[in-house]
Amino acid sequence: MRFTKMHGLGNDYVYVDCFKEKIEDPPETARFVSDRHFGIGSDGLIMINPSKAADFEMEMYNADGSRSEMCGNGIRCVGKYVYDYGLTDKTSISVETLGGIKRLELTVEDGEVSCVKVDMGRPRLEAEDIPVLLDGAEKGEQANVAVNAAETGSSGRAIDSPIIVDGREYRMTCVSMGNPHAVIYMDDVKGLDIEEIGPKLENHARFPQRVNAEFVRVIDRSTVEMRVWERGSGETLACGTGACAAVVASILNGLTEDKVTVRLLGGELQIEWDREADRVYMTGPAAVVFDGEIKKIGKK
Repeated sequence: MRFTKMHGLGNDYVYVDCFKEKIEDPPETARFVSDRHFGIGSDGLIMINPSKAADFEMEMYNADGSRSEMCGNGIRCVGKYVYDYGLTDKTSISVETLGGIKRLELTVEDGEVSCVKVDMGRPRLEAEDIPVLLDGAEKGEQANVAVNAAETGSSGRAIDSPIIVDGREYRMTCVSMGNPHAVIYMDDVKGLDIEEIGPKLENHARFPQRVNAEFVRVIDRSTVEMRVWERGSGETLACGTGACAAVVASILNGLTEDKVTVRLLGGELQIEWDREADRVYMTGPAAVVFDGEIKKIGKK
């Protein structure tokens, strides 16, 4: 199997051109190639497929083999791959994902894509769309609709909503960018023990399909700092959908303007929520690490 390892701000995936290659067992392949000792080393596997609905399809699997709906850093790399490797000569393309069809604008310098702007679509805020159980629902109780309505203006949204983890209360805002996110604000994200709290949030009873957890510090009204625990992969150096969710959450909570620089461990993303059109735009780089070939999938 021929592959290309790529990354967006250090969020790295193994990419396979499935116009030419056939993968029989994507979950097992994802687990193997993601292993940083026995495999290639990555946050997951992304297959670039033909699509009847768009120019290309992005089929994505996390490091644990679970299927994922969308990845902002991953889709930027898809845009770079299909142009740089000659699958298209267009600089405006569409990509089908489980999170919907995304439209990409490619910036080309010296014949290669250097930057990609992605129309990430409409943020979804209703609890059932994320999905997240409203406060109390995981205990089999009625969701506290009256309190939620008073706090958020909607009976079905988790905005600045309490969540208990290990006996401590945090405040979260939940957003779907085609995949589920819970954004929590903190005064110190650098000193956070993310290996301790990340898995507990990911697998919390409030999230029927697990969740990506973003820990955010607001620096000023146009800049935030973020660390992320990704569902199925653990902490990653960057998360594009997570950065989008963090900015939407920050705007909803009155903490930032509509255009925000998100500082991640791997670098910076520019995020804008056009509230009139109700579209979120993400702009950032994509890079090739190396090309290679694996003869056999498995450790033995």
